[in-house]
Amino acid sequence: METIDVQRTGDVIIATIDHPRSEVNAVDAVLHREFGELFSMLKHESAARAVVLTGSGSAFSAGGDMAWFPELRAPDALHSLRREAKQIVWDLLDVEIPIVCGLNGSAAGLAASIALLCDVVVMADRAKIVDPHVLVGLVAGDGGAAIWPLLVGPLVAKRHLMLGDPVDAATAERWGVAAEVCPSAEVGERARAWADRLAAGAPLAVQGTKIAVNQQIKRALIDSFDLSTALEMPCFNSDDHAEAVSAFVEKRTPRFFGR
Repeated sequence: METIDVQRTGDVIIATIDHPRSEVNAVDAVLHREFGELFSMLKHESAARAVVLTGSGSAFSAGGDMAWFPELRAPDALHSLRREAKQIVWDLLDVEIPIVCGLNGSAAGLAASIALLCDVVVMADRAKIVDPHVLVGLVAGDGGAAIWPLLVGPLVAKRHLMLGDPVDAATAERWGVAAEVCPSAEVGERARAWADRLAAGAPLAVQGTKIAVNQQIKRALIDSFDLSTALEMPCFNSDDHAEAVSAFVEKRTPRFFGR
């Protein structure tokens, strides 16, 4: 893969998001596709007992690449995006070995959903988690509308998703979202320590427990994922989304009019 480095060390797979054309590992067509390839591969993994998913550089992943968004307005592109996004999330939940997410830096949008759908989150003290879909004129798709209410309750989830306010590491730890917060230089080591603990457990018991818990997340996705993505797709062709992209490029505050 071009954007994700995969290494095996003992019983643990280390997958590192390392986009050669983005210092903040922004999600473009290539990384989006390779997220799908990664989780499809891990879904069929039989040798490793745990995974560490982390990022390189200053960010885990800064979310969608603004330069990619204009390419998504054609109906066939949106159809492919919806189908691929759904498969990413479902394959991630079907990975039976535990996944420790090492948030070396901030995670936004799809990357935030991926982080929160993992099994343990180790977070750098300077990192933030944010779902900024609404800030760019899009409905919160990518699984955010399903996983946030499960983690923090509907009221807090709606406030976060509708305003797009970042959640810092201290808050994430207080909410139970982050299992551990540490300096960014220690994230890899601490995430590996969690992975080693999980890998040392009885594999059938560990994986069976994960499967059982993930079933509840899958039920939430059945209720909200298709609906949220169906509501999100038309937004890519809205004036509000175009205004958000233009405002980002021009470094100004967008003005939304609901059309």
